[in-house]
Amino acid sequence: MNITQGLIILATGLIAGFFNTIAGGGSLLSLPVLIFMGLPPSVANATNRIAIFSQNIFAVAGFKSKGISEFRYSLTLGISALLGALIGAKIAIEIRGELFNRILAVIMILIVLITIFKHPKSDAASPENLTAKRKWMGTIVFFFIGIYGGFIQAGVGFMIIGALQAIHHFSLVKTNSIKVFVILVYTSAALGLFIAEGQVNWLYGLVLAAGNSAGAWFTSRWSVKKGDRVVRTVLIIAVTLLAVKLWWF
Repeated sequence: MNITQGLIILATGLIAGFFNTIAGGGSLLSLPVLIFMGLPPSVANATNRIAIFSQNIFAVAGFKSKGISEFRYSLTLGISALLGALIGAKIAIEIRGELFNRILAVIMILIVLITIFKHPKSDAASPENLTAKRKWMGTIVFFFIGIYGGFIQAGVGFMIIGALQAIHHFSLVKTNSIKVFVILVYTSAALGLFIAEGQVNWLYGLVLAAGNSAGAWFTSRWSVKKGDRVVRTVLIIAVTLLAVKLWWF
């Protein structure tokens, strides 16, 4: 890796950390950059997890420093997703084909529509729902999200946001705080498997992680200060651009 490559990867991580923390889809930027830098897709997929792991340590710390935390339930969802991620990581392969990209694009568009057409007073009309039934529903859903996250990771943030909003009606700020904790938990398992199989390029991964972590720390604290309105705007822009990219390019 030369200096120019290092700066490109660092800048990529900074941008990816921003989007991963406030919305999702940062891996859809970092993975192609790692591949462009010469890593095989399977190694890029594994190496990206170093950045994801580091990023979410800083994101969790950033949200907690602002008093945003839902530790007990986040841990439950994280453990469920971890079990799924072990399965996903075992079968992890490179992102394949036009059909897969279009399926992911459809998922993103659905999340955009839910976000756009959410009633302005929905938080008051639909208060947080943390009944036992909803918690069990969330635990099951997050097991399957974990499988996907362990398998590819790219776009999983959108799935988590959609699931938490649909099941529990959390605010976007609290949703993001839970999201980063869950991803931190299951990524530790997926990364461990990738390391054990020798799939990680540590130099590229650590440089990317530095960028991701800086972006996550800034964004987690900034998003709490700005509130749901700004988070929702960024989410809509990010998910729309990524869906267009996946569908047509």
